[in-house]
Amino acid sequence: MSEMTNGCMVLPGDRVGSVEEYVPGQETYVRSGFIYASTTGTVEVDPETRSARVVPISNAPPRLEQGDIVVGEVVDMKESLVILSLAFKKGYEYRPLPDEEATIHISNVKNSYVKDLRQMFSLRDIIKARIVDDRQMRLTTGEDDLGVIKAYCSRCMTGLQRKESRLECPSCKHSETRKLSASYGLGVV
Repeated sequence: MSEMTNGCMVLPGDRVGSVEEYVPGQETYVRSGFIYASTTGTVEVDPETRSARVVPISNAPPRLEQGDIVVGEVVDMKESLVILSLAFKKGYEYRPLPDEEATIHISNVKNSYVKDLRQMFSLRDIIKARIVDDRQMRLTTGEDDLGVIKAYCSRCMTGLQRKESRLECPSCKHSETRKLSASYGLGVV
């Protein structure tokens, strides 16, 4: 089978190129020195980085793997566990994850001891986390860039604003704490 050119339509298993020519990108995999498409789409070659990826034409949800960054909303909290409804995987913001839930155990919230999970998260918080176990969908927020990226006041449900290491409600002036991402409130994942 011949290799594909930029803009070419491919099916899963079609050869995109070789690892000698290109760096494998999104929606590709490598076998025996060749890059293959892992989804139906069009080939996109970046001449600057010499990378080849496949841009999916279907709206199928992306495959979640260990190490991926995901964003989700806190839908339930237990004494030592937070349950998230996942919205999307970083890099695939336009492809939602339907009915996908994941958990953050209290030991995976940050790199130091956490006594009370309710001081770190609250219902409806939007969280950025990394997948540490893709079989049981366990997440971590232990890195500086991971944690709450959007939070709401527990009294009046207004979006909270960052004031140094705390959050403050612009409406009722209530102050709260969370395990904040370095990108809290920036609108950037």
